[in-house]
Amino acid sequence: MTQARAHCPSPTGLPQGASTSDPSVARHGAQPGHPPNLAPSAQLAAFASSLRHADIPAAVLRRTEDLFLDWIASALAGRGARPVETLASFWLSQGPATGPCDVLIHRRTSSPMVAAAINAASSHHAEQDDVHNGSVFHPATVVFPVALAMAQSLGRSGRELLVAAVAGYEVGIRVGEFLGRSHYRIFHTTGTAGSLAAAATAGHLLGLDATTMLHAFGSAGTQAAGLWEFLRDAADSKQLHTAHAASTGLTAACLAASGFTGARHILEGPQGLAAGMSTDADPRRLTDRLGQRWATAETSFKYHASCRHTHPAADALVQVMRDHALGLDDIESVVARVHQGAIDVLGPVTDPRTVHQAKFSMGTVLALAGRHGHAGLGEFDAEHQATAVRAFRERVSMALDEEVDQAYPARWIGKVEVLTRDGRRLHGRVDVPKGDPENTLSRDELEEKALKLGGYRDGATEAEMRALIARVWALDADAPIGRWPQA
Repeated sequence: MTQARAHCPSPTGLPQGASTSDPSVARHGAQPGHPPNLAPSAQLAAFASSLRHADIPAAVLRRTEDLFLDWIASALAGRGARPVETLASFWLSQGPATGPCDVLIHRRTSSPMVAAAINAASSHHAEQDDVHNGSVFHPATVVFPVALAMAQSLGRSGRELLVAAVAGYEVGIRVGEFLGRSHYRIFHTTGTAGSLAAAATAGHLLGLDATTMLHAFGSAGTQAAGLWEFLRDAADSKQLHTAHAASTGLTAACLAASGFTGARHILEGPQGLAAGMSTDADPRRLTDRLGQRWATAETSFKYHASCRHTHPAADALVQVMRDHALGLDDIESVVARVHQGAIDVLGPVTDPRTVHQAKFSMGTVLALAGRHGHAGLGEFDAEHQATAVRAFRERVSMALDEEVDQAYPARWIGKVEVLTRDGRRLHGRVDVPKGDPENTLSRDELEEKALKLGGYRDGATEAEMRALIARVWALDADAPIGRWPQA
């Protein structure tokens, strides 16, 4: 094995096994689009190792800045949430009282491991973090916590953070696509593929070469986990999934840098992830147009503060209600025509007992969107158990639609059938939900969303958020990343 020349953060966040060599010297893997004579896992590792700023189109770098802003605002919005604070209390009890890395919700610092885990948990609670349609994967919540923590620990620049984040997005998205629909029916892909995405991110900042990156993938993949069963009980596991994925990927990369080996065929091997977690895995998806197709730019922003599976139907219902000047009381029933993935994830949530569980209730989301035109954080907090919302929820059902299901996951079509109390049958359809790349949020809209997220539960003041926004738009520079928000 080729030993990576890198500073790997110790449990206290300080360098160990330090080499005075430039970490970039160790990056001798193949360039993006390298020959396909290696196994898919190895090709993906070589890509993550060798990616350079010059390889990435400017538009993709700008989109990565957009995604970073959306993530850090989502992380701040997790402040005060009971599951997040419980996880934070545990992680902080296990780590140093101070360190080089920001724990965003507490305005304190700790080690890379502790900061990455807590920031990953907090950014996945408000249900406003990004999602990639084709992989049904939330990249930001596992990539950026690791990118920020490792960049801060290693003294890396914003430019280096962006490149490492793109490496993480490209790897994680392709692993999610590779594992397929059968995987997502049981497994929370953000927890499983997220471990590999986090390893790619950390490994890139550590300067791992292609061989060592492959070992990091092996160690990350063997720890990949996350099951959907928690939704039936309104359990807190979703935030644990992201904390675990981020910390697992970071651990795997640091271990690899210290000579620890992992399975070289962890994804496609006879006893690898696909063998144990999928029945429709397609190894070709792992290397789909590496260096030419930028999956990072395909990532969607969330408009509603709910599970993404609810968004297409919510947008379609809002359209019908606006077109026909309807209120909730005018509607006798709604049938949301959906893909099977929506039924698998949302179907078990029949009587949501918490705000977070309500975000996975199609009826609750449609009630709030129909009432306000938008199912936002404030609407969920104030009204998820309101009498009118509960009553409307009982009038909503889901039905499998062949067209919608065939298009999924590449396209998330929204269809609703609305029966009014005066006997009319109305149909709504949205082919591109708000937030998808073809109907994306502008930078003005992203700034507005970030301000709302930062102000939610007083995660940050407006002045702090505006300063943070300005820093994000200037992220692509050579200066060390520093503190976020600035101390």
